[in-house]
Amino acid sequence: MLALAVVLGLGFLVPAGARAAEAPRALATGLHISDGRLLEGNGNDFVMRGVNHAHTWYPGETQSLADVKALGANTVRVVLSDGHRWTRNTPEDVAAVIGRCKANRLICVLEVHDTTGYGEDTAAGTLDHAADYWIGLKDVLAGQEDYVIVNIGNEPWGNTAPEGWTAPTIAAVKKLRTAGLQHTIMVDAPNWGQDWQGVMRANARTVYDADPTGNLIFSIHMYSVFDTAAEITDYLNAFVDAKLPLLIGEFGGPADQWGDPDEDTMMATAEQLGLGYLAWSWSGNTDPVLDLATDFDPTRLSSWGQRIFNGVNGIARTAKEATVFGGGTPGDTRAPTAPGTPAASAVSATSATLTWGAATDDVGVTGYDVVRISGGTETKVAASTANTATLTGLTPDTAYTFAVYARDAAGNRSARSATVDVTTGKGGGTPGAACSVGYRVVGQWSGGFQGEIALRNTGTAAVDGWTLAFAFPDGQTVANMWGGTPTQSGSAVSVAAASYTSTIPVGGSVTVGFIGTKGATNTAPTAFTLNGTACTTG
Repeated sequence: MLALAVVLGLGFLVPAGARAAEAPRALATGLHISDGRLLEGNGNDFVMRGVNHAHTWYPGETQSLADVKALGANTVRVVLSDGHRWTRNTPEDVAAVIGRCKANRLICVLEVHDTTGYGEDTAAGTLDHAADYWIGLKDVLAGQEDYVIVNIGNEPWGNTAPEGWTAPTIAAVKKLRTAGLQHTIMVDAPNWGQDWQGVMRANARTVYDADPTGNLIFSIHMYSVFDTAAEITDYLNAFVDAKLPLLIGEFGGPADQWGDPDEDTMMATAEQLGLGYLAWSWSGNTDPVLDLATDFDPTRLSSWGQRIFNGVNGIARTAKEATVFGGGTPGDTRAPTAPGTPAASAVSATSATLTWGAATDDVGVTGYDVVRISGGTETKVAASTANTATLTGLTPDTAYTFAVYARDAAGNRSARSATVDVTTGKGGGTPGAACSVGYRVVGQWSGGFQGEIALRNTGTAAVDGWTLAFAFPDGQTVANMWGGTPTQSGSAVSVAAASYTSTIPVGGSVTVGFIGTKGATNTAPTAFTLNGTACTTG
């Protein structure tokens, strides 16, 4: 996780050199890298979609892996300690973690957290010490190459002389390979994982080429350094263009004292480029604003948790289980019974709560998937561990049809429930809310542009649900939007809140981003209304 990093500015560099011809590599075992992509042993392209879980500090929360799986995740990154700073996780404990990951059909990324902020945080350990820890676990890790990725050390360099990151990273990779570990290795960036000085970006090819197996993936952590769409897309595309494997190994969305990360662009770009992401973190943070679940309870997702699991480009809609689990759990081939017919309640312009009769199973139901039905097409819109779910980010005055499936731990899926029809209200949210709007063009090109709308609550009460209206003066159109759902008629645009932007506390703000089309001119809108009330602009 992001620590007390001093962010002084951005100095990203282009990856050094064109992609060199690769030397012959050792035969891949299990999860491996090929042509810049993470593949399973059978060659299936695997995109990580999951969360981080602070196991080393909460070893008793063993249910957490089952809970994140039931909400749709296909991967979990597990915090461990090599004993330098916190209590060392024993081989027996690590073996048990791997076993729970496999039982819950999750790919397991194991990481040593003691290295966080080395060079700036005097309590941090070295990558060399972490490498020795992994070598000490060689017997536990052997044979788990299909299921386990080894993340050598979390955020293994602070902001002090981050150029020092490269040599010890290469040395640790070589040490692990010399010891015989064949797993895909993950390496985190310096600058507390955020690489704002571009050291990992500039040296990624050198580090990658130092791995004789070629099975190495880079991890960027995205917090407040990445607060604009341009910074995020530029960084991620640089690795993709260079055919260097990358994922977002940690990221946050809620604003903090350092800034407001642009999680919408992170998730949208990861989905567009087919890159993995692992949100920070399941529960137990010192600052609970980053807890996806309150008190480790999967039925009490925070707004951040709802965004990650059930929002646009979220886990429930984009995660695909690793095919290595496709054979199911031996002895459990019976699917749960179909859930009861869902009933709708608390229907508003942008949300509705569904409740249904619980399904039964010979072993146990682990979760439910809510789908929207449109003609012959089903779209997964939410996942839940309980027999209720609140759907948010709906479009006002729109008819929907929903149904529910049940799942068990072996991946068996029930027949579909009966359907329920829901029509959202015509408008709403907090009436008469005071607001200000900032509109800007992030970038533009021939025929198109990227825009951003920052909506701030300047009133005395929280906004709970909103619709923003404005008009384009030059015939612009919205082609794609995140943070809201657009409806456009001619020049008039109406934007309904997404699930993760629907609530704006007093003094708080949310951001909506979009890709638009334009002609020769691209004049900004000059008037905005929130739930019918005019906003100031600036």
